[in-house]
Amino acid sequence: MLEIQVDGLERLWGSEPELVGRLVTALGPILPGSPRPGIAGTRFAATIAAANTTPPEPRIVRPGGEAAFLAPLPAELLSSEADVRARLRRFGLRQIGAVAELPRSALVARFGAEGERIHARARGEEITAFRPRRAPERLVLGLPIEPSVEELDALRFVLHRLAATLADQLEARGTAAARAHLRLTLDLSFARAGTPGELDVEQRFPEPTAEAEAIERLLFARLERTPPPAPVGRIELELAGVEPAVGHQLPLFVPQAARNARLGWQLARLALTFGEDRVRRVALADTDAPLAEERWTWRS
Repeated sequence: MLEIQVDGLERLWGSEPELVGRLVTALGPILPGSPRPGIAGTRFAATIAAANTTPPEPRIVRPGGEAAFLAPLPAELLSSEADVRARLRRFGLRQIGAVAELPRSALVARFGAEGERIHARARGEEITAFRPRRAPERLVLGLPIEPSVEELDALRFVLHRLAATLADQLEARGTAAARAHLRLTLDLSFARAGTPGELDVEQRFPEPTAEAEAIERLLFARLERTPPPAPVGRIELELAGVEPAVGHQLPLFVPQAARNARLGWQLARLALTFGEDRVRRVALADTDAPLAEERWTWRS
């Protein structure tokens, strides 16, 4: 089952039947059967409308007509719980319209939170806000290097171009990336036997960022620590964990350091340079301990 909310898209994609028709046309070739579309003002009513439609034309429930559309249908459709459906039959509530006529408090007393849900569904009301599922967003850009290069300074020049281009896309969308994946395709023409054809570098940022310089410096520190074992013929940068950028309230009269100069980024570069096990922080253990060395401890 696929649920979408298309409110306010008429000027871009046409009326709801037109938009649903385009979706049916697009999904038809990749689905095992014919799509059964339904249009209504609530998610429950739209689901029931889709189940009672004849493809490819959608079953349309006009705004405000959800309760009337649902009233003659079986009350068992209101819940997927077998116990609730059995109790509705025992109470003689065979149709959804009969459930809608009952006071909400009576259903809550009998069924608890499920009673509130089935009463809202029966009356054509929406009590659960629609929350679209976001697919993980990733940005990828790669460039070939001809001829292949072995010097880190040449690699940094290409890395700078990739990071700047992807960072511009992040800023244009108002987003930031939480991690990076750098792939280096190696030229094995004169490499030692057994040298791998690719070098992968995974790096998580101290905080989501859209700053090219911060991304470039951290990744280049990784390359300095583990240089490629052979000349590089292609470099590809992927930024993942993309999410809306979070703003920071900054003081008005205090000079602001750039993001890449903040403590988290400095510590990340120090860890890459000297080893992650050599950078630690102090955490309070027992402030009332008699010995000073027992009041704190090291943590990675």
